[in-house]
Amino acid sequence: MRRAGAGQLLLLVTLLIAASACALCLGTPYVPPHRLPGALMDADSTLAGIVVTELRVPRLVLALVAGACLGAAGLVLQEALRNPLAVPEMLGVSSGAALGVAAPLVLSLSLPAAVQPLLALGGAALGGGLTLLAAGLGRSPSAVLLTGAAVAAALQAALLVLMVMADQLDLQLIYRYLLGSLSARTWDDVTGLWPWLLVAVPALVLCAPVLSVLRLGDEDAEALGVRVLRARLAALAIAVVLIAPVTAVCGPVAWVGFLAPHLARWFNPGTDAVRWLPWSAAWGAVVVAVADVPARLALAPVETPVGAWTALVGVPAGVALLRLGRRRPKAPRAAAGTGTASPRAQAAGEEAAPKVMSEEAR
Repeated sequence: MRRAGAGQLLLLVTLLIAASACALCLGTPYVPPHRLPGALMDADSTLAGIVVTELRVPRLVLALVAGACLGAAGLVLQEALRNPLAVPEMLGVSSGAALGVAAPLVLSLSLPAAVQPLLALGGAALGGGLTLLAAGLGRSPSAVLLTGAAVAAALQAALLVLMVMADQLDLQLIYRYLLGSLSARTWDDVTGLWPWLLVAVPALVLCAPVLSVLRLGDEDAEALGVRVLRARLAALAIAVVLIAPVTAVCGPVAWVGFLAPHLARWFNPGTDAVRWLPWSAAWGAVVVAVADVPARLALAPVETPVGAWTALVGVPAGVALLRLGRRRPKAPRAAAGTGTASPRAQAAGEEAAPKVMSEEAR
């Protein structure tokens, strides 16, 4: 297990260093790696210093923060609903947040930039709330996923109606925003995320042990003292707080919340949500940082949305990891890290014990 963790950490650090070097050095103007420290020190005195410190560094930081939030939110949703396909894009959360930000733009409502996270938060809460209400407040995880797909489709239809109403200039802005883009982001966009992180990170720390219990099933979780419905609603609220501010700034960067948790599980099999959560956030950060390099440089001087690249790579890679993970032999684990088996496992063992004894007597 320690070797697997060390190998995973080495891979993450290598990818992060490579993506950071490409993000800070490549482009117009090109900054050689040996001149990068000088460009960072001469922030306002040279063209390279201004471009690196005012455009490339905040874009890299925003990619890391946004990816970490989306990766953690994806794991929270998948563990709370006990479904590896439960992602923000399938539950109406991302579509609702995008609708909350795009509607004032099309309706020509002049609102301050500080209000956009609140609009995204309201839209994400609306999408997630409609999903839970239509699915009976989350009593059936499978029903939540199916209902969420329908709610997401309805919200996307509302976005298409808004796009029809928009003029040509607003249409281009909305189209790029809906695909998820880090273009022209500054330090103001980065600093706007920190208040939300101060709320979400402590909630994540408190939520992770409960997610490990929910993984056992509703009956076993209730037997261990967890109120399943409240825990599931709290998990959705935490996911909304993580997703909405990122969507307000970057747009819905697609399928990061699907790929990052599967990468965390693949490199750390047989553990629980407490250990998967930091790895999922780290993988989400690296995925967005790596995807932003071809988004910025592949068709230069034209930039492509980073969400197109994360969807292009995230969906097939996530499905492949999901299928390969099912073929792995599953090691027996204790219930929620308490060192005791779950009530169902204990009952199964008690029923199987007489049969084994009788066979041995024969």
